[in-house]
Amino acid sequence: MSLLRRHRDFRLLWTGETISRFGSATSSVALPLIAISMLQATTFQVGLLTAAAWAPWLLIGLPAGAWIDRVHRRPVLLGSSAASFVLFAALPLAAWADVLTIQLLLAAAMLAGAAAVVFQTAYTAYLPTLVDPADHAEGNAKLHGSESAAQIAGLGCGGLVVQLAGPADALLVDAATFLVALICLAAIGFRERRTTSGRQAGAIRAGIALVARDVWLRTLTIFGAVSNLALMGYQAIVVVFLVREAGLTAGTVGALVAAATSGGVAGAFAGRRLAARFGTARALLICELGLPTLALLIPLSALSPWLYLAGGFGVSLGVVGGNVVKATFLQSYCPPDLFGRLTATSSFVNYGTIPLGALLGGTLGQTLGLEPALWITTAGVPLAGLVLLCSPIRRRRDLPTHHGSVVPATTTDSSRDRMA
Repeated sequence: MSLLRRHRDFRLLWTGETISRFGSATSSVALPLIAISMLQATTFQVGLLTAAAWAPWLLIGLPAGAWIDRVHRRPVLLGSSAASFVLFAALPLAAWADVLTIQLLLAAAMLAGAAAVVFQTAYTAYLPTLVDPADHAEGNAKLHGSESAAQIAGLGCGGLVVQLAGPADALLVDAATFLVALICLAAIGFRERRTTSGRQAGAIRAGIALVARDVWLRTLTIFGAVSNLALMGYQAIVVVFLVREAGLTAGTVGALVAAATSGGVAGAFAGRRLAARFGTARALLICELGLPTLALLIPLSALSPWLYLAGGFGVSLGVVGGNVVKATFLQSYCPPDLFGRLTATSSFVNYGTIPLGALLGGTLGQTLGLEPALWITTAGVPLAGLVLLCSPIRRRRDLPTHHGSVVPATTTDSSRDRMA
């Protein structure tokens, strides 16, 4: 029986997360359009806005993971959702009062980013305790698939809401979704056991050591950092490019970005099937090295919006498919009591490059122009996959299933048939 049908608490978590992702996607379109249309922001300032939203991963990512391993996760999820609701509800009020500035927008983006750090770390550590290990793969596929679908709808609606109601009022949609998420999380009946982790300083060192000493975790963390640097480099300026260089309206930009992101829905389902057919290690290479080469079509979007659609679709398909494979691997590979620290340490490195990528994209766009900046940053997306190709993953069919396990380098035909 489907996990959604038989697990009430998972349904509540899934519903709240999906709806909040819809709102976040709406604001990801609305915030840069507020900066461009209402505050006449420069390309660098738009990149700085994206950087501010992700900078908290560098500032509080590590201590957040150590702390979350010591406390119950659901109250943390409730608190971060409430904080996000207040922040996104306050920005339209500031616009109505005519006191909204780029500085206030940057501050709100950074505070909302801090709430997102806490939520994402707690959420990732909470899911494996909520469902049985046998349901992890299905749960990850459903969550990543619904997140991608919500992002598609949010991006499309974001552009339309911005065009019809104005950029500031579009943020009310995001505020409302965090309120719904808060209600869903409050209704979850599952209660966690109390953890017994050590002191925070020792917990942080344990998380760093876990990633640094393990070749699989180290490889995936380095790859994530390089990949996010390139991904955010072009994503920070692509809306500016589509508006100012391609001459598209806000509604068209939202619809186009939403259509490109629909590759994520396909990727959520393709990740599981590719892993079953070819093995988890090979599926990871297909998703993270092969498909993202289509990113090189994005700088040609001024010639035709269809080129952006093809490039963005391929990137979304590969990234989400790879995320499903990686999430399932990590949940089975890492000891449960260390999962929060693993998430925080890897996210500190992975997400820590996102503000750097946003600053890089904004700086290149400001100094070299938007099109050369897109060529440089999109080229980095498939090149990041070389980190995986130069690691032990290249010689494996499957990633290991638990910490310390050994996976044969070769696979017989019979074992391949069992995995199919």
